[in-house]
Amino acid sequence: MRSDYALTSQSHTQIGGPYALTDENGHMVSQSDFQARYTLIYFGYTHCVDICPLTLATVSAALDELGPQGQNITPIFISVDPARDTPAVIREYIQRFSPRIVGLTGTEAQLQPIMAAFHVSVRRRVSNGPGYLMDHSSLLYLMDGQNHLAGMISVDSSAHQIAVELKQLLPSPKNHPL
Repeated sequence: MRSDYALTSQSHTQIGGPYALTDENGHMVSQSDFQARYTLIYFGYTHCVDICPLTLATVSAALDELGPQGQNITPIFISVDPARDTPAVIREYIQRFSPRIVGLTGTEAQLQPIMAAFHVSVRRRVSNGPGYLMDHSSLLYLMDGQNHLAGMISVDSSAHQIAVELKQLLPSPKNHPL
C-alpha cells in the first residue's frame, strides 16, 4: 500500500480549524472566505531553498493537470516564518509559481494556534551562512468547502500523483459540482 494512500484514507477529524491571517495584499483572510471551495494548504517559508519552492511548483502543475476541476481548488501557502515573510515578500514569492496561490502570514501569536491545529511542527535552525533555516513538517492538506479535512497528500509526490490523489479525494464533478 502506498504511504500517500495511508495519509488520505484515515479519519482526521482533529486536523485543521479556523484561521485569520494577512494575505499577500495586506488584507485579513479567514477560512470563511473560502466557504464552499476546496483549499489545498501548504505550510512553508519563502527563504526555503528546496522543498517549499518545489512543492509550490508541483502543486501548480498538478492543478493545471486537473483542468477545470483544478480551477475549483484554491492553493494556500501559509508562512511558518513570520519574522521574514511579510505580505510583500510572500506576494513576490508566490507569483513565481502561480497567480492562483493565496499567500498568508501573521504574527507568531496568530500562527501558533493554526500550526497546532494542523499538527505542523516548526523549528528554527541556525545555518552556516547568514540567516537561519526553518525545519518544518511538509504535507498538503486538502480542506473541503466547510474547512474540514478531506485528505492529506505527501509533498514527495509528483504533479501527476498529486493530481490523481486530488481526483480521488474530490467529489465527482458531474454529481457534486464545487
